[in-house]
Amino acid sequence: MNFVKRAGMSLGARKSKTAALLAIFVVLCTLLLGGFLLQAAAARQEADAQRVIGVDVTVRHKGLTPALADELGTSDVVNRYNPRLAVRAAARGLTPLTSDAPQPGGEAGEPDQGPLAVNGVRDAGLLLPFSYGSTKITAGRGIGPEDAGRDVALIERRLADRNDLAVGDTIRVLSADGEHPMPLKVVGIFQDPTRDPASWTPPHALPGNTLYVPVATAQQLGTGTGTVGEAVYRIGSPDRAEHLHAEAERLLGENGFDFRVNDKAYQDQVRPIQQVGVFAGLIVQVIALAGALILGLVVTLQIRERRTELGVLLAMGERKWKLIGQHAVEVAAVALPAVAVAALAGQLAGQSVGDALLGPHDDKPSARHGAPDTGAVAAPTVRVEPGTVGKVAGVGLGICLVSTVVPGIGILRLHPRSILTDSE
Repeated sequence: MNFVKRAGMSLGARKSKTAALLAIFVVLCTLLLGGFLLQAAAARQEADAQRVIGVDVTVRHKGLTPALADELGTSDVVNRYNPRLAVRAAARGLTPLTSDAPQPGGEAGEPDQGPLAVNGVRDAGLLLPFSYGSTKITAGRGIGPEDAGRDVALIERRLADRNDLAVGDTIRVLSADGEHPMPLKVVGIFQDPTRDPASWTPPHALPGNTLYVPVATAQQLGTGTGTVGEAVYRIGSPDRAEHLHAEAERLLGENGFDFRVNDKAYQDQVRPIQQVGVFAGLIVQVIALAGALILGLVVTLQIRERRTELGVLLAMGERKWKLIGQHAVEVAAVALPAVAVAALAGQLAGQSVGDALLGPHDDKPSARHGAPDTGAVAAPTVRVEPGTVGKVAGVGLGICLVSTVVPGIGILRLHPRSILTDSE
């Protein structure tokens, strides 16, 4: 009789033991699938976190121009970047804020020359006051890469209230020398929590007189190329900072520039995700090893219980490798439906487990540790995909092979005469 057919008949004859073996395999396959699903979900969430949170690198150099900042921003490790070019501007048809405190008599005045502090930026969202959340946009939007080449402005709420301005209005400013007028459309209004100083302060140093414009607009107001005070580059992970540092050395020279990496937000939110992925991988390895040991023990006990059956088959001329193959087929026949049951369980409960282990953090740990508040990364969608089920089936069949072949070595030492003699 074919050993495959004999395996099927054996499973049907021993229904209770087959059911127990099936239950063991269902538990093993469900745990394996859970481990693989957590690994995949953690990998997806880590990729999202690297894109959303990332690591901020601040570069400062005396000769850092907007062109050099843009060239460094084209590096393949940079996701977003923002150079900041600070200039002064005068106002036309716009009333700047002035200090309420009296000006000291011995100091030279600065009545109208450059009362506005204009900051040329590419991506206002990367500015520390905005990324920390201390400075908030109350109306409209911030300055973004799409504003390159546009004459737009993001103004402070106190300046807007002083001049009765709203989003969509146009203000007119002059370069500090008063020779280059420029109309700017207000696209957003922000609120700086910094209070006005109690002592007299020059108008350009008052927080309410701060404007943010595109870098090209600031260059025109500054009547020259100008140098960038600093540039912030957001990269995916800390290990990419070395590559960016090499690019900065190539552009700026080996010495004379400041290169600082701020990865606190990354450490707060990405490291726990990576730990979940490592834990899931460890679960898979432990379950595979434990499953092979448990099933190996079960098969060993079955072989001992069926010594008489094996002796009769050997006496009839059955080859020993076919007896081992019969046990392997019996175990594999139970493993395949167990994989299907595990896939169904993963589809039903996988998302809730993923939300519990990889859900977003609402306590804003980055803010507590002094890192920019970049927002929590959403919990990933846990999907039972054919590839994942295939991995479970592959590992399960591997467990079947190990748990039957290793105990099956004992079958190779069996002799039908001794088995039948002992059974009598």
